[in-house]
Amino acid sequence: MLIIVTAFITVSLAYFQLAREDYRWWWRSLICGGSTGAFIYAYSFFYFFHRSSMKGMIQGSFYFGYMAIISYAFFLMLGAVGFHATFAFICHIYSVVKAD
Repeated sequence: MLIIVTAFITVSLAYFQLAREDYRWWWRSLICGGSTGAFIYAYSFFYFFHRSSMKGMIQGSFYFGYMAIISYAFFLMLGAVGFHATFAFICHIYSVVKAD
């Protein structure tokens, strides 16, 4: 479900960007899709300080280190999904445009 929602949201944001005649969608589609990874990392700070009972430097460094790796993996995975969905959408809409 997350992959489908990421693909649809990224395609819709790219469509709005193309409607404004801004054709630099390549990096923006990667960042829009991968921004969920940044949210996961930001939420890990809230979880660490308010919900968990972890204390100490070693636990914090392990927790934030592993969460940085997991968040970066989500950024890459969902960014790739967003980019490929947007690329397929843009290839499709430009293939059906008829120029007279």
